[in-house]
Amino acid sequence: MDCLSKYRDIIETTLLRYTELKYNTGDMACSATFDRQRDSYILIAQGWRQRQRTHYCLVHVEIHHDKIWIQEDGLEHGLATELQAAGIPQQDIVLGFQPPDVRHLTAYAVA
Repeated sequence: MDCLSKYRDIIETTLLRYTELKYNTGDMACSATFDRQRDSYILIAQGWRQRQRTHYCLVHVEIHHDKIWIQEDGLEHGLATELQAAGIPQQDIVLGFQPPDVRHLTAYAVA
């Protein structure tokens, strides 16, 4: 399996686990949308909390030039650590939600 296919599989497997979790509050659930042609992977949280409708992007990941770009990360423990534990090296993960001038201060790729 080539590196790009491996990365796609790891991202999808990781995000799909979150669609199976139950929220403690309200009538909430996660759904995942994967676009392998454009290499865009999204995890949406949606539902009801009391009488308030909730719908937001929890995670957004893209693959550009063989790097995993985490554009949004609303997970408690951080998606980057989960991807790294699943076999993606730190130097192939970019924290896109961080400003470019501080990315070099992280243990991950700058671009």
